[in-house]
Amino acid sequence: MTDIKRDTGFWLRAFGIGIAVSILTAAIMLAAIAAGMSPFPKPPSLAFAETILGRSLPLPVGLLFHTAYVTFWSMVFVGFFPRRDLKTAIYLAGVLWIILLVVFFPLVGWGFAGLSVSPQLIPASLVPHLAFGILLWGFERFLPGAGQ
Repeated sequence: MTDIKRDTGFWLRAFGIGIAVSILTAAIMLAAIAAGMSPFPKPPSLAFAETILGRSLPLPVGLLFHTAYVTFWSMVFVGFFPRRDLKTAIYLAGVLWIILLVVFFPLVGWGFAGLSVSPQLIPASLVPHLAFGILLWGFERFLPGAGQ
């Protein structure tokens, strides 16, 4: 297991990677929504925030939930995974995608795998997760300070 006693610079880098991945994956999702390509009734992070807080919320609140979630998992990957290669990042993205389908979608009322809304939610939710894995690996691999 990776030693968690890292310096502040290490954790700031991990946090920065999380923020960057969050911004880019949110941009992908928002572009799909704006282009009318998204089958989602609303962004999943917004639906989750509304479910947790029990009321309608503006999109920026959903984006904050998205940022917190993506940044958390990015920091876990950078800080605790002994292997931080593309394969491991894609596996993490896959596990998080399955959790989305099995836990988050039913929690927000979209049914198992989003099937209460549309079967299109399955592949539509896979794309941003694959982007998450690729971006996470890329930023971790190519930003200064990699391999600490």
